[in-house]
Amino acid sequence: MSDVVDEVVDAVVAVAPDLRAALADHRGAKGGTNPSGDEQSLADRKLDDLLYEALTRIDGVGEFASEERESVRDCGDGLSVAIDPLDGSSNVESNNSMGTIVGVYDEPLPASGRDLVAAAYVLFGPITTMMVARDGEVTEYVVEGDADSEPGDDVRRTVGEDVALPEDPVVYGFGGRVPDWTDGFTEYAREIESELKLRYGGAMIGDVNQVMTYGGVFAYPGLQSRPEGKLRLQFEGNPMAYIVESAGGRSSDGAQSLLDVEPTGLHQRVPVHLGNEDLVDRLEATLA
Repeated sequence: MSDVVDEVVDAVVAVAPDLRAALADHRGAKGGTNPSGDEQSLADRKLDDLLYEALTRIDGVGEFASEERESVRDCGDGLSVAIDPLDGSSNVESNNSMGTIVGVYDEPLPASGRDLVAAAYVLFGPITTMMVARDGEVTEYVVEGDADSEPGDDVRRTVGEDVALPEDPVVYGFGGRVPDWTDGFTEYAREIESELKLRYGGAMIGDVNQVMTYGGVFAYPGLQSRPEGKLRLQFEGNPMAYIVESAGGRSSDGAQSLLDVEPTGLHQRVPVHLGNEDLVDRLEATLA
C-alpha cells in the first residue's frame, strides 16, 4: 500500500506543472455544469483529464472518482483515489489562488474519512506548493518544474517537515452569504471577527492554506437555505480534514469530526469547519 501511495504522490507532483500551465489556456472559458449542478469551467475538465491519465495508469489504483464525473471509474484492484481537480475554479478568470485536492482511500468509494491513507493538495499561488499528509505527519513541498520538465524528473523541494498548525491563531475565513448564516454560526462569527484577521479568497484550498500557515479557522457552514453545506465530503471535506487533523488541528461538520461523517453518496455535501482545536471546539459549543 505504501508503494502505491508513493506513486500517487509522485504522479501528482509530476503532473502539477502541466495542471498549472493548462490554467492560462482555459481562463474564463465555461464548460457547463458538473454532476453536483455547479458551474463547470473548461479548466475543470482539462485538469480532470490530466489527473485521470496520470493516476489511473498506476498499478494499484483500483478506483478513480472526481468532482467533475458522475460516477466512480473502476480501473483495477487497489486503492481508491478521489480528486477535486480545480478547487476554486471561479478564481481562474480573476487569477486568484486555486488548486487541486487528492484523497487516497483504502475502501471503495464513497468511503469514510477514517479510510483515508493519505491526502494532499497542490496550491497554485505565486509559487506552486504541495501539502501531503500520511502516517500522521504533514510535509510541504515547493514544486519547481514546468510543463517542459522531462518524465521522471523530481521537481519537488521539501520546505516543511512535520508541519503543525501554529498555536497562536491569526486568521479566519468564512464562506456563504452572511444573511444566509444560521443564528448559531452568526454568533460564533461575531466573536471570531473581533479576535482574528479576515483572510477569504473564494477558494477553500487557499483559505485553508492560510490557516495551515498562520493558525486560525476556516468554515463553509451549513446555511439556512442549504443546511447540508456546499463542499463535498469525498473530494474536499475528508481530504482537507485529514491534512488539518494530521497537523494537530480539528475538523467538524458542526457536531463531530468530518472523518466520522457517514458517507451516503459520492457527491454528498457537508458543512466544513477546519482549524485550531480550541476554535473548532468553541464552534461546536456555539452550534450545540
